[in-house]
Amino acid sequence: MKFSKEEFKAGQKDGITIALGYFAVSFALGIAMANAGISALQGFVMSFLNLASAGEYAGTQVIAAGGSYLQMAVITLIANARYLLMSCAFSQKFSPDTPVYHRFLTGYGITDEHFAIAISRGKYLDPFYMYGAMSLSVPGWAVGTMLGIIMGNVLPARIVSALSVALYGMFLAIIIPPARKRTSILVIVATGFVSSYLGGVLPYVSSLSSGTRTILLTLLIAGTAAFVKPIGEDGQ
Repeated sequence: MKFSKEEFKAGQKDGITIALGYFAVSFALGIAMANAGISALQGFVMSFLNLASAGEYAGTQVIAAGGSYLQMAVITLIANARYLLMSCAFSQKFSPDTPVYHRFLTGYGITDEHFAIAISRGKYLDPFYMYGAMSLSVPGWAVGTMLGIIMGNVLPARIVSALSVALYGMFLAIIIPPARKRTSILVIVATGFVSSYLGGVLPYVSSLSSGTRTILLTLLIAGTAAFVKPIGEDGQ
C-alpha cells in the first residue's frame, strides 16, 4: 500500500482539534500524576503508550494508593474495555487487502475521538488518514501530560489543588449529557456515586484498597445495569 499524501494531510486537518483537546485534558491528568509522585518522563511515556484518559487516571490512582500490578492490570482492562468493541467495528472500515501491520499500527491509535472521525470517512478507510491524525494528537496528549506534571511540581499547592479539579470536570462533561437524556444512565451514575462513598466508610469494604473497591464496584454496577437494562439490537 503506497503512501497517500492527500489522506495524510486530511488526517492532520481533522487531528488538529483533537490534539488541542487532548493537550488540555492531558495537562489536567499531568497535575494528578504529579500528586501521585510520577515524574515528567514517566508521565510522557505512560501517555505516549496509553491513549486513554480514564484508563490512565485509574492507573494513576492505583499508583498513588500503592496498589499491586494485578490491580493495575484489572482496573486498566475494565476502564479501556470499550476499545475492544471499537476495534471490532474499526476493522470493518478497512479494505480486505489492507496489510496486517497497518491494522496493528492504527489499532494503537483507537480512541473515542479517532474512532469518531474514522467512521465518518468513505466506504474504506485509508490507514494514512489515521497516521495523519495521530501525528498531531499523540504528541499533544503525551506532551500535555508531561507539562502538566512539570507545572504540578513547581506551582503552589493551592493552585495545583485547584487545577486537579479540571480532570473531574472532564469526567462530569462525559456523564452529564447522557444522564440528562436517559433516566437509566442517571440512575447508574447516581448509584456509582453513592456506592463509591459507602465503599469508603462501611466496615470490611473500606479496609480494601481503593483499586480493589473500584474494580468490584465497576463489575457489580455495570453487570447489574447490563442485566436489568440491556442495550437492544437497535441501540436503544
